[in-house]
Amino acid sequence: MKRISLDDLLHTRQNLDYQKQYEYIMKLLEKGQIKPVKASKSNGKKPALYREYWMVEEQKDYSNYIEEIKYTFSTMISVDYYLAHPDMYEKDRIWVLMLNEYLKKYTDALLTPESLNERSFEIWHREKFLDREQGKKILKRCGLNVEALNVYRTTEPLSYYTHTRNTPQNILILENKDPFFSMRNYLLNGHTEIFGAEIGTLIYGAGKGIIRSFQDFDLCAEPYMKHPKNTIYYFGDLDYEGIGIYENLAEKFRSRWKIIPFVPAYQAMLGKAEQITELPETKEHQNRNISTQFFSCFDEIMVKKMEAVLDKDRYIPRNFKYCRFLMQILTQRGGYITVHPVRSNEASFYIMDYEESYDKK
Repeated sequence: MKRISLDDLLHTRQNLDYQKQYEYIMKLLEKGQIKPVKASKSNGKKPALYREYWMVEEQKDYSNYIEEIKYTFSTMISVDYYLAHPDMYEKDRIWVLMLNEYLKKYTDALLTPESLNERSFEIWHREKFLDREQGKKILKRCGLNVEALNVYRTTEPLSYYTHTRNTPQNILILENKDPFFSMRNYLLNGHTEIFGAEIGTLIYGAGKGIIRSFQDFDLCAEPYMKHPKNTIYYFGDLDYEGIGIYENLAEKFRSRWKIIPFVPAYQAMLGKAEQITELPETKEHQNRNISTQFFSCFDEIMVKKMEAVLDKDRYIPRNFKYCRFLMQILTQRGGYITVHPVRSNEASFYIMDYEESYDKK
């Protein structure tokens, strides 16, 4: 309610005598249009009036909406919320009626699962209404959840390179695009092992995207990739976010797949990092809520080295000195690559010299 002074109430009646002004205020009180603010005290005149009043908002007539809610809704829709809040029904009505019509006319369509966006378009003629607009709120007020519409979320297609379909095999998930392409090229050049492990398939994780794309792994992956004796490795950035992605992935799918860090790759990453005087600072706003799951896969010495990097708010990035250190460590069968930086006006790139080295026995 709005608070208003007596003077403002009488603004258009200043030319009337006081008795007429008093009668006008009394009529407003009788009609329930105003209520006195008793704490404001009287104006000291006879008959007395209060100095301030509350303006009573007119009650809107929602009877037609109440009838509509009670007698026209599908039995799938709960009427409780909108009967208690007819004002909200007035705002949501267009969307509720579209949902109601769909549930009454096309109930059988719910027997067939559809993607979230497809179902949203069928009901509200808006593809993103259910996922990004008001759809979930409307469903909640109708006493429904998304599952009631028999929908599924579409995931990003799983990007991978198959080097061999032999089973069982080692599958390596790579958080970032650069190591994915580097390792793929390495395998395409006739190699079969990375860090002494024979790798049959590389999967591009696309950062956090692997969490969603891996949801359909059992459904969409080729049969050889789902062999129960396959080993699935993971390799990503050595920072809070990279570790968090691994832990979320491993935890989410642990009932079906055991996903473990690709230890020798992280070991090589740390070795390369020790040659750098100053590592870059950790990116801002990273979620630092990681558990011990990742570190439990490494020996104590490696864990201390990794924790030292993180404790200093540093990280080992995917693009290490422009040329992924991966190109060096991939040749650890007995050689190494020396990297020489070269700059031109158009780009920065690297020339690599390969040298043989052999262990003496």
